[in-house]
Amino acid sequence: MKIVKLTKETTQNLLEELLKRSPNSYGEYESRVNKIIEDVRTRRDEALFEYTKRFDGAQIHAGNVLVTEEEIEEAYAKTDASLISIIRKSLENIRSFHEKQRQQSWIDAEKGGIILGQRVTPLKTAGVYVPGGKAAYPSSVLMNVIPAKAAGVEHIIMTTPPDQEGNVYPATLVAAKEAGVDAVYKAGGAQAVAAMAFGTESIPRVDKIVGPGNIYVALAKKAVFGYVSIDSIAGPSEILVLADETADPVYAAADLLSQAEHDEMASAILITTSKELAQQVSLQTDRFLEKLSRRDIIQKSLDNYGYILIADSMEEAIEAANEIASEHLEILTKDPFETMTKIRNAGAIFVGPYSSEPLGDYFAGPNHVLPTNGTARFFSALSVDDFVKKSSIISYSREALEPVYQDIVRFAENEQLTAHANSIRVRFEKD
Repeated sequence: MKIVKLTKETTQNLLEELLKRSPNSYGEYESRVNKIIEDVRTRRDEALFEYTKRFDGAQIHAGNVLVTEEEIEEAYAKTDASLISIIRKSLENIRSFHEKQRQQSWIDAEKGGIILGQRVTPLKTAGVYVPGGKAAYPSSVLMNVIPAKAAGVEHIIMTTPPDQEGNVYPATLVAAKEAGVDAVYKAGGAQAVAAMAFGTESIPRVDKIVGPGNIYVALAKKAVFGYVSIDSIAGPSEILVLADETADPVYAAADLLSQAEHDEMASAILITTSKELAQQVSLQTDRFLEKLSRRDIIQKSLDNYGYILIADSMEEAIEAANEIASEHLEILTKDPFETMTKIRNAGAIFVGPYSSEPLGDYFAGPNHVLPTNGTARFFSALSVDDFVKKSSIISYSREALEPVYQDIVRFAENEQLTAHANSIRVRFEKD
């Protein structure tokens, strides 16, 4: 890994490099994605099935696009019983965490006939996109479905690309069934996003689309935003490890590589105040690489976006970490909780040497759908809040409105909105 002295200039250069990985930087794909979306919007099932044949090699039609109960039963038979048990344990942890996020409606009645409040209601429908093939992640099924269930979403569907035989990865179907998905459809890519956004003869329109995917899926979600809601436009995975001289270099190296193996665009960054730790971590990453199965992907990721930054002080290191605003931030310092209080920007914060990032990916309970590419400065992890909407409640009696109606009239007239003013004034004209 590249070892670099941390300065304002190196931090800025790094930020510019990381931003190049954003889906917003791949404009050359947008015209292709937009064409697919418009085609599915116009020709619906016909276009959806044609793209499935072209991109996935599967002969999907109205009679087999919906996964059947028999297929789900077969998926259970093909999935190792120990994995099913682990999926259920993980599900309970995720459910327990997200149920604590629920918000309640409220009403506040004041003297004089004023009633104000907020009504919290779940979305009616949600669509979850799940990658297929080599990028089949049952954990992402749980992370995207369970917050919607906890929020009370009435109907949850899932789309996932089939293999050439028209089958779906078994563990993905098991996770969907365990999490409570109502229907699973064999469709992937931008065409699946378009189907969920606008509806086809086979796939219903949803209110919100969530879930990870490749650049075509990310750009498709961006394109349909406004017709439906989306969770985010996710970029490649990233991890930042913040460490001092007390950190174990073996742990730090292993954790950096845990994200570098996602893809060649993934980012792995160590910021440390210790030159010795920097050298040791670099050596350990080389040693791990010799025996890891995805070493080629990891090596390209580290070559492109792997950095070890040496800071003069922990304050400087923390400042840089807040600037980078990483998706995953691990703290390996002498007093990690004290360090944690100074972190403003991170998707998820892992505190201490036994809280490595995969704990959050699979088991702890907090969501692993997190903001990337610096958007942790203003975005949050996927949560129950993403699947509810809030309506304001306003009720004034005549007695409550009378003392303030002239103020409202003047305010409206100042903005030259005379119909607004009239709407208030007519209620007191008889007086």
